Amino acid sequence: MKKIGIFYGSSTGTCEDLANQIAGKLGIASADVHSADKLTADLVGQYEVLVLGTSTWGDGELQDDWYDAIKVLKSCDLSGKTVALFGCGDSESYGDTFCDGMGILYEDLKDTGCTFVGNQVNPDDYSFSSSIAVMNGVFVGLALDEVNESDKTAARIDSWVTNLNF
Repeated sequence: MKKIGIFYGSSTGTCEDLANQIAGKLGIASADVHSADKLTADLVGQYEVLVLGTSTWGDGELQDDWYDAIKVLKSCDLSGKTVALFGCGDSESYGDTFCDGMGILYEDLKDTGCTFVGNQVNPDDYSFSSSIAVMNGVFVGLALDEVNESDKTAARIDSWVTNLNF
């Protein structure tokens, strides 16, 4: 089995909680779940698979911990690495920027040589008006809404994890 590391950016703890739920479903030890503000090139080098999660803030912005972390990732050799993304947002209050942070991570990493998985999540079961995390008719990763659709989180995580090809 490939070595998997989960990195999340979380200001309120929601994305951290989701990272831990995903880790539990994947059987990943808590020692392999990291805050994005702790991300280093050496740490990235320890993993073959990177599961990256972020919330969306403000007017569709990336969560603060990711601003330096994304620079670290872009400076690493990600060719041969597999990347899966997850994001959390509020589809009711911020329906026009729902999970945009996840879309920003994708845009920043798409030319790094990594291979994305888990990027075929159908948006039909979500209520939002716009998201840069939707490309070619699907989300670039797992979109979660703990504010309005927390009752769907467990099933969405289960379905996503089942379809990851590491």
